[in-house]
Amino acid sequence: MAARLPALDWLRGVVMVLMTVDHASGVLNAGRLMSDSAFMYRPGTPLPAGQFFTRWITHLCAPTFVFLAGAVLALSVARREAAGEPARAIDRFIVTRGLFIAALDVVWMSPVFVPGRVLLQVLYAIGASLIAMAFLRRLSPRRLLVTALAIIVGGEALTGLALLPSAGTPSIPAALLLTGGELGPVIVGYPLAPWLAIMMLGWVFGKSLASAPEGALVRRIVAASFAALVVFAVLRAANGYGNMQLFREGSSLVQWLHVSKYPPSLTYTALELGLMALALAILFRLERVPAAETALRPLRLLGQTALFYYLLHVHFLEVAAWVAGASHRHGLAATYAAALVAVVVLLPLCAWYRGYKSAHPDGWPRYV
Repeated sequence: MAARLPALDWLRGVVMVLMTVDHASGVLNAGRLMSDSAFMYRPGTPLPAGQFFTRWITHLCAPTFVFLAGAVLALSVARREAAGEPARAIDRFIVTRGLFIAALDVVWMSPVFVPGRVLLQVLYAIGASLIAMAFLRRLSPRRLLVTALAIIVGGEALTGLALLPSAGTPSIPAALLLTGGELGPVIVGYPLAPWLAIMMLGWVFGKSLASAPEGALVRRIVAASFAALVVFAVLRAANGYGNMQLFREGSSLVQWLHVSKYPPSLTYTALELGLMALALAILFRLERVPAAETALRPLRLLGQTALFYYLLHVHFLEVAAWVAGASHRHGLAATYAAALVAVVVLLPLCAWYRGYKSAHPDGWPRYV
């Protein structure tokens, strides 16, 4: 199977667009909802559908981004091994790239997200997970799968245990690994363990890409999607363990979908990975449609330059809003319009970067 699959790039392009909507909302939307956690939500608070779903559709982004990072890592390592690259050199590159990506959260993204503070979020999670995968990749796919599922299923119990010694205030290791939280000037939005588990699942999936026939692979993806969505439905209906204390307050669709991202609950992870798997199965089928490659070319470009785009789009939105005097003064129409403008404006830069990276495969772009 090809080292770069259109379906993976298309899906990553989709989540880049959705992520832009979320960040445009953070910059412009005066009514933005941020209620994705038990500690951020006060029971009984209204959840207007428009605002809620504008935030909810973007929940797909981080799990997909991390999962696909694991899948692409598996493909990349297989390609390097086939070329005869020593294991130590492969490990060194993975660790170096992981450190570089994690550092970008501190030096590049934090100043625009939380000026004067440090915010450890998706780049920290991806970078730290890459470092861990330099060592964990030696485990068999089956062991990685079992370990990842154990972390995801047991995450709520582990989080509770991590909070016990300090009566609800996480220690530094607990915050970085399990619970997230504020550590003085540092805000840990994405604790490592649950996101590493998702990258491990992505690695297992990436390993299967090289060996499984396409028909069997798609059937497995659909089965995994169904299983994950059933887990979500059962646990959300039971309204107990697996919801990370963000319980359903009624039977409306909004309440069913109001799950905890900070830290990720089992219901959140099952729902988002289930939806991601369903989307991926559809995109694999679209690879057979000749017109799809042309129609989805902008998404593939975004998918192939995802990190580069990520590093530019928030800064673009913030500067544009500051120039226009529009920060936090508008609603959903402006949010979606700004997201569209950001994508259209940055696409040519992404095309240039893709060409530059292709012409300099051993230069700095291999880290981005």
